[in-house]
This record gives sequence, C-alpha cells and structure tokens, in this order.
Amino acid sequence: MRRPLLFPLLGIVLVAIASLVFVRVNDWAPELGLDLQGGVSVVLAPSEPVAEDTIEQSVEIIRNRVDALGVAEPDISRQGDAIVVQLPGVKDQQRAIDIVGDTAELRFRPVLELLPPPGATTTTASTTTTTTAPTPSTTAVAPGETTTTTSTTSTTVPGTTSREEDKPAAEVVLPELDESGEPVALFRLGPTRLTGNALADAQASFDANTGAWAVDFTMTDQGAPQFDTLASELVATPAPGNQLGIVLDGVVVSAPTIQTGKFGGKGQISGDFTEEEAKDLALVLRFGALPVELVRQSTQTVSATLGRDSLNAGVAAGAIGLLLVLLYIIAYYRALGLVVVVGLGVTGALMWSLVALLGETAGLALTLAGATGLIVSIGVTVDSYIVYFERLKDEVRSGKTIRSSVDRGFGRAFRTTVAANMSSLIGAALLYWLAVGPVRGFALMLFLSQVLDLVVCYFFTRPAVILLGRSRLFTEARWLGVARGLAAQPERGT
Repeated sequence: MRRPLLFPLLGIVLVAIASLVFVRVNDWAPELGLDLQGGVSVVLAPSEPVAEDTIEQSVEIIRNRVDALGVAEPDISRQGDAIVVQLPGVKDQQRAIDIVGDTAELRFRPVLELLPPPGATTTTASTTTTTTAPTPSTTAVAPGETTTTTSTTSTTVPGTTSREEDKPAAEVVLPELDESGEPVALFRLGPTRLTGNALADAQASFDANTGAWAVDFTMTDQGAPQFDTLASELVATPAPGNQLGIVLDGVVVSAPTIQTGKFGGKGQISGDFTEEEAKDLALVLRFGALPVELVRQSTQTVSATLGRDSLNAGVAAGAIGLLLVLLYIIAYYRALGLVVVVGLGVTGALMWSLVALLGETAGLALTLAGATGLIVSIGVTVDSYIVYFERLKDEVRSGKTIRSSVDRGFGRAFRTTVAANMSSLIGAALLYWLAVGPVRGFALMLFLSQVLDLVVCYFFTRPAVILLGRSRLFTEARWLGVARGLAAQPERGT
C-alpha cells in the first residue's frame, strides 16, 4: 500500500523541483508590472471634442499597437476623454510613446508639380503644410518591379500647421533637400485619392538585393482596384504627374514614379529605413490610423527603485505573516504541521515556475495587486490543510484509530475543500472578466493559486498524511507525534 501512495507524492515533488530548475537554468523570472519594476505612464487626450465611440476606437488601436510591441501587462484605460497608457519595464520609452500616440494617417496624393524653392519658406494660394523631422526617401513599387524616385526629405515651414486639411482643392507644398540639406525642389500635391483604410496589412521586410529595409503592404479587396485605377491614371500622366506622394501624418515619406497600373493589391514602401523604422511604420499602418489626433498631456516615469521598495515591503510582510502561521501550525498540529511547510514549498515552486513561464511566453506581469492575490491565497491554502486536519480530529474523537482516520477522512475533507475553492475560483473568474487594470492581476493570481492548491492537496497532502498516520515513528513521537496533534491516544502495539 505504501508504493501507490509514494508515486503521486514523489511525482509532484519532482515536478516542482524540475520546473523550478528549468526556469532558473533558462534565467526566467516573473515579469514585474509598472508598480514593481518601473516604466512609463502617458496621458493622451484628443485635440478637439470627439464622440464616445471615437475614444473607444482609439483605445482599441493603441492596445493593439502596445501588444505588438511585446510590453508585458500593459494597462490602457480611459479617464473621461483622456487615455492613460501604462507601459511597465519598456526599454526604449521614447519609441514606445511615439508609436502609441502616432496618428498614422496615411494618404496617397498625386504630385501636381515640382517647383524650384524660393528660399527655405514656401507658401501657396491654397492650403500649405509642414513636416517636422527628416524622413527617409522611399519608393512604392509593384511586386517584382523597380522604379526611380526623387529623394524626398522635409523641413519646417514657419507659420503653418503639421497636418493638412483634406479639402477638395487642397495642395501641399513640401521641399526636397540635397545631401547638404539645401532645398533643391518642391512638391505640390493634389487632393487625397486614397487613405490608409485601403490597406489590409503591412509588414517590414529586408530586401537582400538592395540591402535595405522596406515595408510591404497589401490592399483590401476594395482598396486594390482603387489603387490600380489611381496608378493607371498616373502612368498616363506626363512627368512629374506620374509620381505619387505618400503622406504619413502630414509628412511626405515618398514620392515614387509609378510605372505600372497593375499592382495586384500589393506594393512596397522602400528607402533608407533602418530595421526599427521599418517595423515601427509597418506596426502603425497594420493596426490602422487613430481616428483623432491625440495630444500628450503628461508623461510620468515611474522609478524602478520605488517599485522595488514596494515589492520588498510586500515580500517582507508576507514572509513574516507566513512564518507566524507556520509556527502556530507546527505547535498545534505537530508533525502534520511539517506537511503544511513542505506542501507550501511545493505550491510556491510550482507557482513561481508558472508565473515565470507565462511571463516569458504570454507577457504576463506580476503587479503589486497580483502579489497581494498570492499573499491572500496563502491563507486560503493553509485553511484547506486545517479543514483536513480538523476532519481527522473528528474521526479520532468518534473512536476511530489514526490509521483508519487518515484513510477515510480525506474524502470528506477534500469535498469541503473543493467546495470552498470553487467559490474562490468562480469569484476570481468573474472578477477577472468584469474588472480592468490591476484588479485583474489580483484575480488571476488568486485563480491560479486556487487551482494549484487543489492539485497539491490531492497529490501531496493526501499521501503525505496517510503515510505519516501509518508510521509509528511519527504517530508516537514525544513532541511532534501525529497523535499529539490530533489529541489522540498513541496506538500501542500497532
């Protein structure tokens, strides 16, 4: 009878040790949230009053972009019309902030004319716009084709805005610079013919032939024929009218010469991109343009030292509380208290490994609320042991021996434990589903700990207690005997 009990007991102990060794060898550890490891918090607000659904759409687009960045446990929430974005542990904070707030409004506009620049400042009778930073020259091509393009970069035009209004007769004049930064030409662009809504997908790619990074884009079923129609019109137009201005957030990133009217729903924005620039551009295009211009209201960097202090204080409080509980359990239940100590160690090893694994593979981060959930779960776990031990006491008081009590008592105690844990599991699941922000972290950690509690209770606690109850060494020991812990008479002669 001992061997069947040893198999699950040793099995779960070995699984706990092996999983802990595995995550340590791979140098995995639980990812920490913003409140524990520091990070950046940004508050964005629309530049003008907008409808409720516009804000919700912006939140969803920002959430998709942040998820694509691989930030662990980001928190994107609304506060009135403002959007609060919290990014824990992000390494390149400025890049993340730029991507989150980038409007990514893509427009395709035909080039009407190339003009010599009258100095550094140029205006027209129609709407004029400006760009705010140099951008790489790019080329739009159909699959398998190459084109020639005039390099385009931009400068600031004083007294104008950074975004053009798309009026029916709108024109935008942007300067072209040479290598020394001197203006040598100007683009005059016509009205917008297509927007980024015509794009279905965008991916960064490396062209081995040119040794440069580019962005491959795919049109939607509706956008593909519209783009081909536009391209056919440009091909039939004398230069420079056969050039297409690709404008991103008021910046001409490319003015390629179109040589074919059949793109087949695919194209490429290529040029002097770095890998990071190409991936960032593809990311914001892939998840769509923000429906409204967002203005950064505030940016707050949360110190990792402050987060570490919070974590250390929480761990210290939990450790002190756990130590006091374990001392009381050992003093009250004697040898059975040792089962609690080892059982909590097994549960802790499994939980640490699980949280580290989820952090590495699914981006799960441990927040201060999540750590609180784990600390609370310790009390619930200890309570499941007490339910079992008190059931054994009732069996002994009814006249049964310790040996028979440990064999029969577990079934009834386990049903009670399952009922209690199911209440916690349902509550945690509903809390995770209905809540937002840090509360979800609390609910998730509580849920995981309750599941592990049931597993450890069945595969570790049950066989461990039964084996102790059958051993005269542990039942009759003077100070730590199981009999003393259950207030039973030693079973002499068994």
